[in-house]
Amino acid sequence: MKIELTKKPQGVTIVEGFPGFGLVGTISTEFLLDHLDAEKIGYIWFSEINPMVAVHDKKIIDPLGIFYNRKNNIVILHALTNVNGLEWKLADAITLLAKKLKAKEVISLEGVGAIGNVEKKGSPGAYYYSSKNNKKWGAVGITSLDEGIVIGVTASLLLKMKSTPLSCIFVETNSKLPDSRAAAKIIETLDKYLRLGVDASPLLKKAQLFEGKIKNIMQSSHNFKKTKEKKQLSYMG
Repeated sequence: MKIELTKKPQGVTIVEGFPGFGLVGTISTEFLLDHLDAEKIGYIWFSEINPMVAVHDKKIIDPLGIFYNRKNNIVILHALTNVNGLEWKLADAITLLAKKLKAKEVISLEGVGAIGNVEKKGSPGAYYYSSKNNKKWGAVGITSLDEGIVIGVTASLLLKMKSTPLSCIFVETNSKLPDSRAAAKIIETLDKYLRLGVDASPLLKKAQLFEGKIKNIMQSSHNFKKTKEKKQLSYMG
């Protein structure tokens, strides 16, 4: 594992989103990068990550990039790669990053299976869980997650992160990948909590652009993994 940083801002809030259910974490962090003045300050690297990068506006996009928004003192972790099998290592990496930056809080953005029919309800439900005992989350207007099953990187963080307060925003999604509407709900919730001044409505209007872009990248990653596995099998006999 390697964490490379060109800057080390202190007392930050870390916002992370990984390619989980509905890709809402990745879509949400992509939106934040597009709508906040965030600069790249580093990346996380594992030897197990597929050797693949995305190119956007003639720039290389790291599979696990670290970005910083000075105005809000927020660090954004943005993932454009399959992280299956790396959940525990990512939890260790995020924990280490939080210590390096003396983070005051880590916020995890996650999609979960819908409880009921989202289309009939008109809007995906949003829930929160926080190790912080503060009233701020209660004022956001979403429900506390009192019962449920959490998987993936968020579950690893909930089990391993002890020294830094951890909060999670969960939003329902029952659509096929990816779900920009659910991501818009996350952005709306995050904006209320952190007071970022970010309007989530453009995310809905540009849903197809975000979905197409991220879907193509993730599909390429999936195809690469399958091709790599086939080659490995052919080597074996």
